[in-house]
Amino acid sequence: MKFTRRDFLKTSAAAGAAAGMLEMAGASAARGAAAEPPRLETFRQWMAADRETRKRGVEQCLSRIKELEPSIHAWVEVHPEQPTGDGPLFGIPFGAKDILETKGLATEYGSPLYKGRVGTEDAALIRELRERGAVLLGKTVTTAFAYRTPGPTRNPRNLEHTPGGSSSGSAAAIAANMIPFAVGEQTRGSIIRPASYCGVTGFKPTFDLLPTAGMLPVSKSLDTLGFFTHTPADMQALWKALGHAEDRREHFVFAAPDPAPECDPEMAAQFQRSLATLRHSGLEIHSINISEMLKKLDAANDTLMFYEGARFHEARLQEFGDRLDPELAALVRKGLKIPDEEYGKTQQYIAESRAKLAEIFKETPVILTPAATGPAPLGLSTTGDPRMNAPWSALGTPAISVPMPVGGALPLGLQLTADLSQDSMLVQAAVIVQERFAAERAPAKL
Repeated sequence: MKFTRRDFLKTSAAAGAAAGMLEMAGASAARGAAAEPPRLETFRQWMAADRETRKRGVEQCLSRIKELEPSIHAWVEVHPEQPTGDGPLFGIPFGAKDILETKGLATEYGSPLYKGRVGTEDAALIRELRERGAVLLGKTVTTAFAYRTPGPTRNPRNLEHTPGGSSSGSAAAIAANMIPFAVGEQTRGSIIRPASYCGVTGFKPTFDLLPTAGMLPVSKSLDTLGFFTHTPADMQALWKALGHAEDRREHFVFAAPDPAPECDPEMAAQFQRSLATLRHSGLEIHSINISEMLKKLDAANDTLMFYEGARFHEARLQEFGDRLDPELAALVRKGLKIPDEEYGKTQQYIAESRAKLAEIFKETPVILTPAATGPAPLGLSTTGDPRMNAPWSALGTPAISVPMPVGGALPLGLQLTADLSQDSMLVQAAVIVQERFAAERAPAKL
């Protein structure tokens, strides 16, 4: 079964609002509950299901995509294949950001210049997932060349708002319950920020931990592949299924910046409420003064991205000229003006900051910061501000976003970070944070 955007538009009209659309989908599912088995949604549900149930689950995913895609626009192409491997992910569907090469599937980099381009081989991470039995359902929308120009994707939590970028399609597909996990990529904030905007969990592992062969780069020192799932517990199950160690410790010492990073009022207030909630639940959270360092690291990330991105994409600007995406063309022109000396000094500052943070992580292994500057901005002309995430991308440290309890408001994420290679520990810390949030929301027992 193969769907293109034209197929979707033929089969369904766009909904007016995401909330109403998802409610109608839920009501429809409830009416058919007697005739159909329960629908698999979270990754843990998929892992607990037998192979026959997983097979039916893929068809349910395709049905939901066909129903919701005309409003959300998360996909470039949907074309599920049969499992080619046999492992813990057998029969579990996923989506991949369209900067990864995929054999026989669209690989267009979010650019009209590459419209219709089909991949000739699989990227290394796609091969690994397929070897473990996962089913690539299709390619998810990215901003042009994984940079700033937004694609058509809308935020399932409110269709009038951006889902963030550049991994917009992957985050939206999870938020709309189309698939249990998706592959994203982050250079500045392209996993953690969309996760925050869409109210899901995004995980950026330690730099270079996941193979990037077959991925279109922006910045060789920053580009990092990662994942989206519904919850931290789902991410932990996925991380284990990929062969990584599982961490089950129950006690962590956390830290939070004081003064806090500058954010929109909604995020600033919710960040402090969440810290208070976690402290009230018994978590130990120390105050650390790193906000000025984070500002400088944000600028350092920018320098690296412009310098390296310009040198990689310079040939593309020469080939396409004025037809090239204007944002990317501007990056090339600006980046080529950055002298080698400034680039070297920036690398040195990042290395020094990494050493300073390593000492802080020894005392407080997990640092809590906002996952974005605020809720998803209104409109689709911007993908939002990545400055909450860029410092950690520059450092190469792992980061994960946990949805904070916001009631009916637009989602806001809490970002957790840890030292290099402490990925499994960080995911476990996120599980504990999410459990404390859930306990706070739970009604009191009489």
